Amino acid sequence: MKLVIVGCNPSESSVRVGHYYAGRGNEFWPILYESGVVPEPFDYHDDKRVIEFGVGLTDLVKRPTKGIEELKREDYAEGRIVLSQKLEEYAPHVVAFNGKLTYEQFAQRKCKFGIQKELLYGARVYVLPSTSGANAIGRSEKLRHFRKLAQLVARICKEHEAKAH
Repeated sequence: MKLVIVGCNPSESSVRVGHYYAGRGNEFWPILYESGVVPEPFDYHDDKRVIEFGVGLTDLVKRPTKGIEELKREDYAEGRIVLSQKLEEYAPHVVAFNGKLTYEQFAQRKCKFGIQKELLYGARVYVLPSTSGANAIGRSEKLRHFRKLAQLVARICKEHEAKAH
């Protein structure tokens, strides 16, 4: 697996329809394509297809809420354990956190957007601005980070292919 993208937790609308990033204001799907992370456009109905491109989707916390302010410390503590097990099992080349808060809750420390110094189970880590409609960061800034993520994934995959030969 090339890339796993970790969201904070599902919105109630995403859970209702049974797909990732189904919230009306969420820019995840168009940005994923425009940035080059995936080679064709998707919407949330096709979320299972991203695996064809070596991309996995998951959440730090599986409990749906209207907003992240409803999440409790226990939700994050449980989520850290489950996510760590998944990352160890799937061993992606790159792990991207969709939102600074998501990574900060996982790593239990502050961070800046972009590539992190630490590896996570051998994977490079990239912290993205959240694609949530509630995030005040502009679309162009989100897209800029997703493009950098696409470049990172391409570079790491080339390195892995070179090692395999």
